[in-house]
Amino acid sequence: MSNPVLHAFFLGRAFAEVLTEKIEDSLTNALSELGKFDAEQRENLRSFIEEVQAKAAQDVTQGNTAIATIDGLVSPADLQETLDKLRAEMASLKSELKNYRESSS
Repeated sequence: MSNPVLHAFFLGRAFAEVLTEKIEDSLTNALSELGKFDAEQRENLRSFIEEVQAKAAQDVTQGNTAIATIDGLVSPADLQETLDKLRAEMASLKSELKNYRESSS
């Protein structure tokens, strides 16, 4: 090719075609990997849910009514007592806060 403009045109067109092919390949691979990742995460989530449900069913069939805490096991009665104490403390704090606000006004 003796015409440099014609040579530049074909060179540019070839560059664009190769670049487009590379981008398509990269995009296809990226979407494929994303699909695999999504499928794996869905499977992991499904497995986790099944494990939790199996554990809950096992606890129900064994009659485990105690609730696990950091300190150990707490029966529902102890838990209710703790909740009642917390509610009483909150009511007391609200009352003290109200008195403080009224005295500082």
